[in-house]
Amino acid sequence: MKFIVSSSSLLKHLQQISGVINANTVLPILEDFLFEIEDKKLSVVATDLETVMRVQMDVESKVNGKVCIPAKILLDTLKNIAEQPLTFNIDKSFSVEITSDNGKYKVMGENPDNFPKEPSADDTTGFNMTSSALLTAINKTLFAVSGDDLRPAMTGVFFELTKDYVQFVATDAHRLVRYKRTDTKASKVDSFIVPKKPLNLLKNALPDNDDELTISYNSNHLFVQHGSTQMICRLIDARFPDYKVVIPADNPYKLIVSKSDFQGALRRVNVFSNKSTNQVALSISGSELQLAAQDVDFSFEGNERMNCSYDGEDLQIAFNAKFLIEMLNAADTADVKMELSTPTKAGLIKPTEQAEGEDLLMLVMPLMLNN
Repeated sequence: MKFIVSSSSLLKHLQQISGVINANTVLPILEDFLFEIEDKKLSVVATDLETVMRVQMDVESKVNGKVCIPAKILLDTLKNIAEQPLTFNIDKSFSVEITSDNGKYKVMGENPDNFPKEPSADDTTGFNMTSSALLTAINKTLFAVSGDDLRPAMTGVFFELTKDYVQFVATDAHRLVRYKRTDTKASKVDSFIVPKKPLNLLKNALPDNDDELTISYNSNHLFVQHGSTQMICRLIDARFPDYKVVIPADNPYKLIVSKSDFQGALRRVNVFSNKSTNQVALSISGSELQLAAQDVDFSFEGNERMNCSYDGEDLQIAFNAKFLIEMLNAADTADVKMELSTPTKAGLIKPTEQAEGEDLLMLVMPLMLNN
């Protein structure tokens, strides 16, 4: 088997899927890319048994065939080769010889028959959405996903499909993000949980444009297709918690504040907070917001004040500053609105304006004030 391919084009395609491969894997063959050639089209597959990614590209070749090539050495080689055509020669014992303009490199491949088979797309239901819509949904929810493996349902993003909208929810029990899009609709009411890793891979592989994606799913897997790139991942088999019960129906106090000023103040004051809780206390009265943090163990203390627009009774409430900073990143407006009620009830954060067809709501649990 022999084929000719552009070095930079091959590197670009391999980098799109190389994130799937784990460094310390149980099966040595999972450290390889599977190369398959059929009718002058090269498909490259990477998998970690949970997630499969496949890219396709055109190559020059006369015969069909397949081989597994170790990923790390191939990527390291391509990164150091200038743009030029490379010739790959694979013999019967799966030895791979790569010839460039002025070099020859040999690497031992493996038998492609030992490479895990990818899941088949049986009984799938599908819906379409634009690439940028899915990217936005991933960016706005992924940071709130839990890293706690004892609660598997929270280690992914909950996709909730209806005939009127598609909704994405993530929570780690301390904060929650709900992002709804009414410009994307599904054919039936359904829901599933997608793990964090494949969503991170999609974030790097998808373009931020209006390309149409084909998204389909069955009881075990999610399939996402964009042009010549395809991703398949196993869904999390667990029940997502009933998040609707924790969203307060009515938080009467409204605080509007400049997003960048608030983030800057939180970052500065958080330096002086207790490192295990990142607690920053907010004292709001009239048009003034005060931020205070202290670490009693080290006698650290930080205070700042800033202007705000506030409608409600004077309030003192404490939050994890790191959570607030991350959540403010998800709001795309210059000002953000916080809806509050008492020092022990969850606060809601929303952008002051929502784009058409979008609805973003973020919830953060308060911390106990240590007066």
